[in-house]
Amino acid sequence: MSKKVLPKIFIFCEGEKTEPYYIKDYVASCCPQKASVIIIPPSKKNTPVQLVDEAIQKKKSKDVSPDDHFWVVYDRESKAKYSDKLHDQALKKAKSNNINVALSNICFEYWLLLHFESTTRPYSSFDNLMAESNFKSHLTKIGIKNYDKGFDGLFRKIQPGVKRARSRAEQLNISEEQSSAFPIKDKPYLAGCYVQIHKLLDAIDNL
Repeated sequence: MSKKVLPKIFIFCEGEKTEPYYIKDYVASCCPQKASVIIIPPSKKNTPVQLVDEAIQKKKSKDVSPDDHFWVVYDRESKAKYSDKLHDQALKKAKSNNINVALSNICFEYWLLLHFESTTRPYSSFDNLMAESNFKSHLTKIGIKNYDKGFDGLFRKIQPGVKRARSRAEQLNISEEQSSAFPIKDKPYLAGCYVQIHKLLDAIDNL
């Protein structure tokens, strides 16, 4: 009798450290039995389209199963860095190849901020969020005085807020969808703020 091969989730991240650290620590803390099937390949790609292309290439390789799942994780970033056209191209390509996208608008730190507070305030860039939000003060209260995007161990310090962040992200997205004159679900990069990281965590939980 042949042993059933468990499906895997391949996750391609824009960030080399922050996002992979967070995801790996989430798995280690919340579902360690799945660690061997949550794969985060090292990547030097840093644009939405490049990440989607990388996921597509992996999906077409011979060492994956038809039951495997593929995700890309990237930020909206400022419009000066990534145009709406670029994001539209990435999402259309992902959808046509059955690649899941976990977008953080404006950046991954917005998702982290939701661990501490409920907010719908839009920010124009990572620097804008760091300067104008309560993110730094929240981190200071838990002993992180100098935030580094590659800070290993961040998840363990903010883990108590994960459940609240998931709920807040869901409510944030619903609010953006209801207040928009166009379908935000199809174009989340056009929203004032929008977060999909909780969808990736749901996929990990449901694997």
